[in-house]
Order: sequence, then C-alpha cells, then structure tokens
Amino acid sequence: MTSNSTKAPSVKLSLPLEYQQDLFSELRAEDGLVVLARGLGSLRVVTNLLHSYDAVGNNLIVIVGAEDRENGWIGEALAEHAATSRLPLARGLTQVNTDMFNVGAREKMYSQGGIFSITSRILIVDLLSKLLNPEMITGLLVLHAEKVTATSVEAFIARVYRQNNKSGFLKAFSDNPEPLATGFSPLTSTMRNLFLRKPSLWPRFHATVAKSLEGRKKAEVIEFDVPMTDSMREIQNAILECVEISISELRKSGTGLDIEDWTLESALHKNFDVLIRRQLDPVWHRTTFKTRQIVGDLAVLRSMLHALLTYDAVSFNKYMDTILAAHQPPPGSTRQNQSPWLFLDAANTIFETAKRRVYTGKVAPVTPANGNIPDSLRPVLEEQPKWALLAEILEEIEMDAYLNPTVRDDSNGTILIMCIDQSTCRQIRQYLQTKDVREEATEEGKEEESKKAQASARLMMRRRLRDYLSWKQYFTKVSAALFSENQKALDGFTDQRGASGAYRGKPPPNKRRRLRGGSAAAAGGGRPLDGGIGAAAEKEAQVAELMAGVQSTGQEIEPKEEIIVDDLENIEDYFELLFMDDLVVVHPYDGDMDEQLLEEVRPRYVIMYEPDAAFIRRVEVYRSSHSDRNIKVYFMYYGGSVEEQRYLSAVRREKDAFTKLIKERGTMSMTINHDAAVADPQEQFLRTVNTRIAGGGRLTATAKPPITVVDVREFSSSLPSLLHGRSMIVIPCMLTVADYVLSPNICIERKSVRDLISSFKNGRLFNQAEKMLQHYKNPMLLIEFDQNKSFTLDPFAESSLPTTITSSSQDIQSKIVMLTIAFPRLKIIWSSSPYQSAEIFEELKKNQDEPDPIKAVQIGLDAGENPGEQSFNQTPQDLLRAVPGITGKNLSRITLEVEDMVTLSNLPEETLHELVGKQVGAQIHRFFNKNIIDE
Repeated sequence: MTSNSTKAPSVKLSLPLEYQQDLFSELRAEDGLVVLARGLGSLRVVTNLLHSYDAVGNNLIVIVGAEDRENGWIGEALAEHAATSRLPLARGLTQVNTDMFNVGAREKMYSQGGIFSITSRILIVDLLSKLLNPEMITGLLVLHAEKVTATSVEAFIARVYRQNNKSGFLKAFSDNPEPLATGFSPLTSTMRNLFLRKPSLWPRFHATVAKSLEGRKKAEVIEFDVPMTDSMREIQNAILECVEISISELRKSGTGLDIEDWTLESALHKNFDVLIRRQLDPVWHRTTFKTRQIVGDLAVLRSMLHALLTYDAVSFNKYMDTILAAHQPPPGSTRQNQSPWLFLDAANTIFETAKRRVYTGKVAPVTPANGNIPDSLRPVLEEQPKWALLAEILEEIEMDAYLNPTVRDDSNGTILIMCIDQSTCRQIRQYLQTKDVREEATEEGKEEESKKAQASARLMMRRRLRDYLSWKQYFTKVSAALFSENQKALDGFTDQRGASGAYRGKPPPNKRRRLRGGSAAAAGGGRPLDGGIGAAAEKEAQVAELMAGVQSTGQEIEPKEEIIVDDLENIEDYFELLFMDDLVVVHPYDGDMDEQLLEEVRPRYVIMYEPDAAFIRRVEVYRSSHSDRNIKVYFMYYGGSVEEQRYLSAVRREKDAFTKLIKERGTMSMTINHDAAVADPQEQFLRTVNTRIAGGGRLTATAKPPITVVDVREFSSSLPSLLHGRSMIVIPCMLTVADYVLSPNICIERKSVRDLISSFKNGRLFNQAEKMLQHYKNPMLLIEFDQNKSFTLDPFAESSLPTTITSSSQDIQSKIVMLTIAFPRLKIIWSSSPYQSAEIFEELKKNQDEPDPIKAVQIGLDAGENPGEQSFNQTPQDLLRAVPGITGKNLSRITLEVEDMVTLSNLPEETLHELVGKQVGAQIHRFFNKNIIDE
C-alpha cells in the first residue's frame, strides 16, 4: 500500500492485510495505546509506522522499551524499506547505549535527527539534563506498554516528554493483554501513566482481523493427538497430585489473601508461583516456614511437568536425581526442613517410574560377599511418542515431494520444525541424525530385521545412558567431597580453636557452604538417607554392570575422520551451497522473530512439535500475506496432557483478557491531564513559598521549585520519578559521594535492603559513609523497603539455612549498630516505600538552601579526574568486590587493565602479581582455580 504525504514523496509500505492497513491509518491520525493479540505482527506495524516518519528525513523519533533483538528487527526492516522506496532522506535506526556513545556523541546525534532506540535510564537522564531537548522530539514510541507502571522509568519519560512537548505524538504498543486486565481498572491506570486517552484493541476475534485471516488463502493444518505412554501418564498424574495437595496446604495456611485463583489449572502456567509469591510478599514475615517451602516447591513441580514432556527418559531421570539431591537436608538439620511433597506416595511413584523408564531390575538389599551381583539391571530406554510420529511425518513429506516434484508456487521445499526451547531442538537434531543407524544384529535380535525401515532412537538413548552413568559416578564424587567439606565446617564452628588452624590459607567456612549449593547430601554422601525419601541410588557394582550392557558397538564406535587445518585453497571442491529444498530447519519459538524466520525460509512444510497459539497466528498472517505461497502445517500435542491443557488455557485467558478490556473501554472515564503551565498563579506561589524564618521572620517566595541533585545510577529506581512528581527539579549528575544531595549540608546514600546486605558483605558501605562524613555536615543513610513487601527485615533472613550461617535479620541489625558506633554523625532513615522516601525528602528540603550541582559533582574527585569517565554500570564492580583480595584501591586498576571477568579468571598468577601484588594476586588466583573435588 502507498501513503501520500504533503512533506514527502510516496512511501512504499509492507502491510498487505486489511487490519494492518486500518491500524496504520488509525495510528497516523491520532495517538493511542494499541493492544494487539500475540502473533498478529505488532512489530511489522511499528516498523512501517517508523518508516513513514523516517522518509521525511527531518524527524526525531525516540523508541523506548525495545529489546536488543527487537532493535535488530526494526533496524533491518527500516534499511530494507529505505532500499525498496529509494528515499535518500531515510536514515534508519540508531541504538543508543552506554557501550557505544558518550555524552558528546549523543548530543551530536540528537541534533542531526533520525530514529533512535534509547535505553530508559539514558533517555531520562538526557531529557532532564536537556542534552536531548523534549521540545525537539517529533514523537515517542513505547513498546511493551503492559510493563509501564506509575513508578516505572517509562512513565517518568512520558511525563517529562508530555510536560515539555504538547505537539509531538506519543504512541504505545502491547501484545500481552493479560497484565492489562489484572487488578482494578488496569487499562485506565496504564493510559493515565502514558498520558494517552484512546485505547485500540485488536483481538483475534476482531471482525477485520478474522476477515483478513480466514479468507480463501488459509493454511492447510493437520492435527495429531499423540497418546502418552503409560509411564508418562502415571508420572504426570503423580506430579499433579503433589501440586494439588500443595495448593490445598497453601489454602489452609490462613494467610487472609484472595485464594480464588489458587487452582490446579492456574498452577500449569509459568507465572503461577510468581503470582503467589507476589500476593504473599506483604505478609511474608508472618507466613510459616512450611508455607514458604511450599511456594518454592510449586515452581519445582511445575518444572517437572515441563521436563516430563520435553526431556527424553534418561535426561528426565537425571533431572529427578538432581532434584532429590537438592532436597536432601544439609548436615545437622532436622527432618522438618525437607519438602512435604517428598513424603507423599505420589513422590515415590514419580522417582520409581522415572527410573523404570530407563532401566529395570530388582536391587538386592545386601551385596554378596563374593562381589557377584545376582540381580540383572536391564536397559529399557523408553522413547518419546512424538519421535516416531515425527519420523512418519518426514517420510510422508518426502513421499509427497517425490510424487509432486513440480514447484507450483514461490515456497521452498524446506521443512521447518518448531520447538519450545533450544534443548528440545538439540534433542530432535540428534534423533534425526541417528534414527536410521542400526546396531549390529545379534542372535536374539534377528526378529528385528523386519523392522529395518522403522526409525529408532535406540542409538541416541544408549549414548545418553552411558553419559548419564558417567555423570552419576562423577556426581557421587562431587557430593562426597562437598559433604565432607560441610561436615568439617560444622565441626569447626563447634571448636573455634580447631577451626583457626583447619582453614589457614583456604576460604572461610561460609564460603565453603556457598559452594555446596543444594546438592550437599546426594547419593553416596556417607550418611544414611531418610527412609521417607530414599534416593534411587545403585551400588557401584550394579552401575558398572549396567554400564557394561550399553557399551559402544557397531556404528557407535566407527572412527571419525581426523580433522586437519586446511588453508581452503580448493574450497569449491569441498563446499557448496545447500539447496533450500533439501533443508530441515529445527528452530525454537522466538516471539516476533518467528515472523522474520518464515519470511526468510519460506517453508512449504511446518511441523509444530509443541503447540503455540501465537505461532499459529503468525502462520495465518504469513499465508494470508502471500497468495503465491502454499504452506502445510503439522500440529502435534500430547492428548490429555498438561501440554494440551496449558495451550487451551492460554487461549482462553487471552480471550477473557480482551473481553474484560473491551468492557472497561466502554465504561472508562476520560482522563483530563493537568497542565502545569496554566495553573493558578496564586497556587504556584503558595507551592514555592519558603517558610524559613530569618531575621524579621519574613516569608520569601522562591523563583522556582526546589532542586535535588541525583546520581545518574539512581535512575533505575523509582524515587527520582516520585521526586519529580512532587514538583521538584531533578538534576542528574555523576556523583562520587552519596546518591542524593538535598542541600549544601545534606547528602543521602539510598540502599534497598538487598543492596544494604551486599554492601555490608563487601565493605563498600563503610567507605561510602566515611566519604559522606568527610564532605558533608549532615550525611544520612536511607534504608528503603519495597512498597509491596512487609516493612521488616525478617523476609531477608535466610531461615531455611542451618543456624550456623549468620545471614539473619539479627546479623543485619548488629552490623547497622556497628556502623552507627563507627560513625556517630551518620543519621539513618527507615522508609517503608519510595513514596514515603519522597515525602521524607520533601520534609528535609524545608528551611534549607538549594544545592550546587557543579560543587556536588566535584566533591570526592581526585585532582584532574573527569567525572564523565566513571562507569555507569555498578553491577560488574560489585561482582569484582566479592572476589577475595579485591578492594576499592585495586578495583580501578583491574577495571582498566582487564577486559572482563573471564579474562581475569584465566590470567596467570605471574600476571596477577604484576597487576595487584604477590599476596593479593595469589588470593585471586587461588579463588578462581580452586578444585572442590581434589581438595
């Protein structure tokens, strides 16, 4: 379609479907929030909209909220549009982040105009510092609008932009309707946060969408209901029983919350445990240990359901071994610390059936003295039912291509297999590579000769079983080594004198426990396992017998050709381009990127190994957009499984969300934005009155609102946005001392509770307090809690760990006491939420002079040091500080000399000696090269 503009020549767009054209025309006409169903191509509409503005050449468009892969998609699409339209003024997309552009380069680019995708934190800093003048922006595009909340940085950006620019456009997009339909008037709140008035809803059942996708050019879809094996169904029913019992225990916990959505059906979705934890956060300190444990168990059980349908039998059994080892109680703990679901009969069914899918045989309770094993462990190696069906489909496609060789359309003969994740892709690739390889026939296997034509995963499963047995032997050694370390650590706590000698030159006991993770008491740990949750562990001789039964034979041990280095002089003799008709592409679902995959590959056959509603719609859009391309879709799912239930439930939830949004839009009140520029002058005067009494007790009116200097690294939090919402002028600066400067005498270091704990561990907080006391008269430490969590330190106490580990609320409080003793002038402010922090800041600002931003930046800098050269990113520095031997003094040298953590971990000890000295270099080298097994 073509769009004519008075400012630009005709622009060629790629919007072949009617609903796409209607949506584009609507967006060009007015601002609004677009909520599109998944799979209907929101990014395609965005790129065409951007191209229509880019063609003019003198616009400045800013994109907010785009992910890296989306930036890649948009950049490629704009370049392709510019080449097709042959428009010399089109500039394409420019990504702005701290890795590529400094302040000077950004200012120069902004002045030239174009389309920019900017990270939220950089954009808000540039807007407030006027590096990017909001009045010069032509328009703002917000992606993933469902993530915008009242305290988010994106809402802060929209507010600053709209306050300073009334004429520019603002458009928001979302393809995830569920969050916009959760809570009280969520659509209205999102519209208010984005300063928008009109919502535009485009579900799959929209009349125009249905008409565009259900015409004559529909894709041919063949649906396969794959029955699960008896073992898989038995395991699934047992897991669901554990989930149901866990949910019923949660309902009995008496939390006083709305538990209407705590059902078995809701538990099938990936965000169920996150939603429960979010509901429990405000009362988390009042919940019992059992309740907290069940919340964590629900995530484990849900992952087991996913693994049952996607992993092969050997990998699933291996996964169950790790879960069982991780849930074993650490040394010294009691039976009550173990997960309740492990004591159910259903849990025993899960572990026993998982093992029975791999091998069978009765394990003798006592091994005979002569060492002979009377029992026989026989490999079973149950195959996934979908594998055989996949082989049949591929054979059918080959037969179809053989009987109908004439190409009648623009599609390639490529076969596209879509999976849920990369691990499933690897599994399918291995199966397709080995399904036709046969083992050497034996006397007992002569009857199998007639089945030569059938595909089999026997070879792949035997390989995986050998790898599993090797892993299990190694896993036992690691578990034993870690168990002994923890036992020594526990003994050391009971005898401090012995501990001082035992750990000389080694990490302290708490470091050793951290290395243990969750698998300290796995099989072979030297301690008898609890009878209630006995592990499926075999004796070494039995494992060795099973290992001997699956040794490599025949095709499995064929020598591979030796790989040599070639200068590729005769590359044409050895390499050639693959024909698209011969390709089988195995790819995971990847959101909007799947649309690009379909356009590039142009497959004639698509096999959906797992169901995905969004991909089905993308195939519909693809087929309806190209009248000259035929496509045949094979749709596979396990009948009566969690996979089918999850798919149907996701479709129903999306439909219900759109229905709720449509009803809310019909009753939504119009939002009238308050314009500060036309406010009552008397009210403005009263807001800027300074009540400081001086001399004759005069009341003075300041010329402008109060000023707060904020460190640029603080803009990832919500407090600067709330300060700006209270009519304060927020000035972003690169501060060396403190996070907020309220006056020449008052500075504040803000810490969330988790940041407070990490700052105590690495000692950074003491250095920060010392610097604040050195340069400011009234330094303060703000300890800020999350507004959705309880106002107490108890949730951060790791009560599930042994009492010897001192990471508890009492430990945090004792460290705060030590801090106040060391720095008596340091004041501590406790805030229950960012909202309360903003109120406290407003109170502290009263009767105070305004801070000087230039002076605040210079405080703490060495002579000749440039604040602009300091790093934005604090996370890698915090990671470095956790390494033994690295302090604030040698941190800057390591940061400048070493590229990244990988390079640092691989440096020779001699190089580290030259860099930081012998003693510290030895500490760092020992930390990165410690072998937990050998020691």
